[in-house]
Amino acid sequence: MVDIKDYTGKITSQHADKPKYMAMVEAVAQCFVDTNQVAVGLPDDFDLDSAVGAQLDDVGLWVGIGRSVKTPLVGIYFSLDTAGLGLDQGTWQGPFDPDSGIILLDDESFRLVIKAKIASNNWDGTMEGTQGVLEIIFPASSGVFIFVEDNQDMTMTVGASGAQLSSIQLALLTGGYISVKPQSVGIKYYVIPSMAGPMFGFDVNNDYISGFNTGSWATIITP
Repeated sequence: MVDIKDYTGKITSQHADKPKYMAMVEAVAQCFVDTNQVAVGLPDDFDLDSAVGAQLDDVGLWVGIGRSVKTPLVGIYFSLDTAGLGLDQGTWQGPFDPDSGIILLDDESFRLVIKAKIASNNWDGTMEGTQGVLEIIFPASSGVFIFVEDNQDMTMTVGASGAQLSSIQLALLTGGYISVKPQSVGIKYYVIPSMAGPMFGFDVNNDYISGFNTGSWATIITP
């Protein structure tokens, strides 16, 4: 890495013993040293695995996705069946009150979304490729089990069982932030609404789908 001595060391002995002259040269040369140090650090600053804050925003902009996610507003408006939102508790939703709000992803969550967006930009159009993209956002450590099915009728199904999805996870899955379907193909999402575990289904018994007394009815979401 460039050091200030790389500049001052080239000054001849006739001038090297002049303090004011040397101070002037160091002051002028320091800007070039600082510029070099910034340039050397740019690859790390914008590396996807180490970038943070504004640098990570620029990486997202480059691959085509932002940090803002539109999520449903929960726990605010009046609801008879929700604790804390009943009579004299919840706020009545007016005709112009929004159903959703904007959430800014933290750096680590945004990093996963960027990786998924990169994968979708290079997606090969297969069902296996679709599942691979989604599993970047929902890795095994999240407890969410993603499965994808081609219904052979120009529609496809994406299911999410296991751990319950947070509002942000649900928005990322169903909000169109990551493109994981071929053009002109319809898509439906099946998610577990109220309890963790497998989704209800016949003739299957695993972490994804299970039968009576184990599987839970799924909520169908059609974008």
